[in-house]
Amino acid sequence: MTILDFFLFLIYYCNIIQLKTKTMLSGFILINKALDWTSNDVTVYIRTKVAKTIKRQNPHIKHVRVGHAGTLDPFATGLLIVAIGRQATRQIEQYKNLPKIYETTIQLGATSDSYDITGKITQSPNYQIIESLTQQHIEIILKHFIGKQRQIPPMHSAKKVDGKRLYNLARKGIEIERKPCDIDIHTIDILDWDKITYQLTIRVSCSTGTYIRSLAHDIGKELGVGGYCKTLHRTAIGDYQVSDAINIEGIRIEDIETHIIPIVNNKTHNENTET
Repeated sequence: MTILDFFLFLIYYCNIIQLKTKTMLSGFILINKALDWTSNDVTVYIRTKVAKTIKRQNPHIKHVRVGHAGTLDPFATGLLIVAIGRQATRQIEQYKNLPKIYETTIQLGATSDSYDITGKITQSPNYQIIESLTQQHIEIILKHFIGKQRQIPPMHSAKKVDGKRLYNLARKGIEIERKPCDIDIHTIDILDWDKITYQLTIRVSCSTGTYIRSLAHDIGKELGVGGYCKTLHRTAIGDYQVSDAINIEGIRIEDIETHIIPIVNNKTHNENTET
């Protein structure tokens, strides 16, 4: 190869890199996850949308990296932060560590083997206790769950123990010992207490790693009547709100291009807001 050939190749290579930079969508997008979608469903769906567009513009790109910052169960809805592109996925950990806010409805008077509505439901025999429950008594019990504490992850969760997902073991009827994790519940506010259906709706502000299903189960246990998570909706991750998110169902590439948060601005913002 002559020196001229080398420089021509170098110019060609730089143009390819520049083209990739211009056409490659890269950044973060706020998604409002719908019911029954897994978090992985969301990333696969977005990857497919983005990849088709990018590969039409630049066939040199072989793979588009997409990830998310914090799993939401299929029965849960709400905010999911999705990273698009290599640089964005490398920065995703900073979002996973942000505090979260959830709104959940706890069905009191029954338990679930999965701690949520998808599991096997068993009615509580303590009808007299259930009927005598008051909001004032519930508020006293909820105060017990405020602050730093250790929480045992549910068997029906994506947490890995010895390289195995707990939910895979749970589906086989296997239950193993789980080590408690350090969490911090900042606030719990009662949004509604229905004395007829025994459904308690609360807003929970908490640290990353908190299992709201376990919290629902533990609240029901502390009240002496049992409880499970009937609905779960994540409204915020750090300063990011679900009200600013776009719905995953029917999402278009134009929606992604319009709402994507650039990496540089996003990183600067999180340096000021992360706790």
